[in-house]
Amino acid sequence: MGNGDTRVRGLAARAGGWSARHRWAAVGIWVLFVVLAMGLGSAAGRVDVEDSEQLKGETGTAARIIEEAGIEEPASETVLVQAKDAGLTSADAEFRSAVAAVMTAVERTGEVTDVTSPYDSGTVSKDGRSALVQFDVRGDPQTAGERIEPVLDAVADVQKEHGSLRIEEIGGASMMKTFDDAFGDDFKKAEYSAVPVALGILLIAFGALVAALLPVALAITAIMATMGLMGLVSHLQPMSDTANSVMLLVGLAVGVDYCLFYLRREREEREAGRDARTALRIAAATSGRAIVVSGVTVCVAMAGMLFTGIAEFEAMGLASLMVVAVAMVGSVTVLPALLSLLGERVEKGKVPFLRRRTSGGNDSRFWSAVLKRVLARPVLSVAVATGALLAVAAPALGMKTENLTLDQEFGDSLPIVQTYNRVNEAFPGGSEPAEVVVKADDINAPEVKAALADFREQAVSSGASRGPVEIKLHDQQNLAFVYVPLVGGSDQDAAGASLEKLRDEVRPATLGEVDGVEAPITGQVAGNKDFNDQLVGSVVPVFAFVVVFAFLLMLLSFRSLTVAVTSIVLNLLSVGAAYGILVAVFQHGWGASLVGAEGVGAIITWLPLFLFVILFGLSMDYHVFVVSRIREARARGFQTRDAIRHGVVTTAGVVTSAAVIMVAVFAIFGTLSMQSMKQMGVGLAAAVLIDATVIRGVLLPAVMALLGERNWYFPKWLHRLPDLTHDEAPAAVTPKARDDEGEKVPV
Repeated sequence: MGNGDTRVRGLAARAGGWSARHRWAAVGIWVLFVVLAMGLGSAAGRVDVEDSEQLKGETGTAARIIEEAGIEEPASETVLVQAKDAGLTSADAEFRSAVAAVMTAVERTGEVTDVTSPYDSGTVSKDGRSALVQFDVRGDPQTAGERIEPVLDAVADVQKEHGSLRIEEIGGASMMKTFDDAFGDDFKKAEYSAVPVALGILLIAFGALVAALLPVALAITAIMATMGLMGLVSHLQPMSDTANSVMLLVGLAVGVDYCLFYLRREREEREAGRDARTALRIAAATSGRAIVVSGVTVCVAMAGMLFTGIAEFEAMGLASLMVVAVAMVGSVTVLPALLSLLGERVEKGKVPFLRRRTSGGNDSRFWSAVLKRVLARPVLSVAVATGALLAVAAPALGMKTENLTLDQEFGDSLPIVQTYNRVNEAFPGGSEPAEVVVKADDINAPEVKAALADFREQAVSSGASRGPVEIKLHDQQNLAFVYVPLVGGSDQDAAGASLEKLRDEVRPATLGEVDGVEAPITGQVAGNKDFNDQLVGSVVPVFAFVVVFAFLLMLLSFRSLTVAVTSIVLNLLSVGAAYGILVAVFQHGWGASLVGAEGVGAIITWLPLFLFVILFGLSMDYHVFVVSRIREARARGFQTRDAIRHGVVTTAGVVTSAAVIMVAVFAIFGTLSMQSMKQMGVGLAAAVLIDATVIRGVLLPAVMALLGERNWYFPKWLHRLPDLTHDEAPAAVTPKARDDEGEKVPV
């Protein structure tokens, strides 16, 4: 096979060939692209998702009304004053003195306004042991957490003077500050540690510093360019900090993976005796093509999030799609140019004690041994692997999703969580009241005022609330905000039932009787319900879009109906197993302590759909890479079983390295303190681990071995479809494969 000129065709091969011939131009264009994207994005600025765009339904309607009225609701704070024993009540002088001291202390800071006494607002518990001092924080509510510390200090000073009482503050601003202090650095450390972890694993995989730096450099530059593009695109589709974090995660994963695939193949060809130019061209035609197929498939999967109708998901989907596309383009353009420039210098900076693999060293002894047993007993292997995956996936049938409450998310690790629980116990729903945004032509019209009074009275008499129901009028904007503490408090199911009673019974009988009045009900519980409803409604279209388009891409890329079907089935098994692990660990608490987690009784609402899209896309990396190698060997004349053995064993090293990097990066998020982040990290890490081992190492080869030549079944009526198969012309050195009857088998 030597160094003969191997003719290639296809986009990836042409792009790689051009870049290798015009290497300085390719590198320069890439650098210019990254710099321009960052510069233009910085100049344009990033537009973030507004509250009114987050959701449809009543929550979105309420946010739109408030936004159009130009009202910016301040960050509200509450100070709980509570007797430590039953002998002291709100009527006692000591209790009243503490309430007065709190009001005076917070007013003196100059950071608050509208300080309200519990004796005026009626926020005294039924047993008389608890009372709430309420006030608003001055200035922008988005930055209130940065200004709340003097108020917290003032409340703490009052607490020191009243040992028989609990005096604790809670609210949007204080929670914002507490979480930033406790977990703000947590996220930064996770994001910053991901790159060194990936680099360390690549150093072990390649044994050379330069070779290890290339994938990281490509991923980082792709992420930098995408950050700039996000700024530009945000003027059409608003972005968010969450979308930025997801983009970083996905960008690092695929950027490193794509470069790893390409670099390993180029190395393998050089070790086989080919000259640098031929090795690069073969890598471009084989791994380059696999990268393009995988990249397009991942982009399609990420595009599934655009069908949710939820602005946050749309932002995550678009950001992820962009970073995958940028990493894919960089892998098939600037990477060949860099490899051509570096030549043998890619082996510079060899790491001591890490012996470089020699020719043939890509064959994994471990996977060779596993594969020998799998191919010897494919029926048993399929039965055992499928049975194990279905058993692991079984708990997912009882999956319960909900937005985690504060105590579920953080446990008792923060004092403010205990305050949250005390407030909810004394004033059910008081910390998260429903908010009715009432809009009328004249908010002071007699019939509107009468309807507001009826609503307040029926909200309590219906059992939806125990009160007090507070009404704030905005005369100039003809709006009224009605705050209704929901019976159920932090119990999501009970609070949801109270909300339903407000929406379906109380509102129609009161405010709904007045012509021209809009009264959408929002708030934390309402937002959770509207989010859940919208997410559930989008599951079928998202799943259908991702599965159908992934199937079509596999069909066109491999021109095999069998490969397309098995690709989808295997990926669904992988996702199902990940769901099962999530439910077992985080819903039921089985083995939760092993990952530093807790069984919180539910999976956070957004995670199943998010995981499906991310995992379905990322798992295609390995699948396309392995199946491409099998089909390549088949096209060169290998028998199907020999092609399976060759494809799996020769890709085992790179798939293992890529999987270890992904698992390590995702596992970092599993170490964060928030249960939702733990769920995401563990779910992603478990799915990638299962996918790279059980699916690609056992189930895929066993299924393909059982199918034999049927793997390449492509009905005649599908021949009219575009041919997107291998870019390279087969360099056959072995006889054409024959079936059992001795006839030549087309590939």
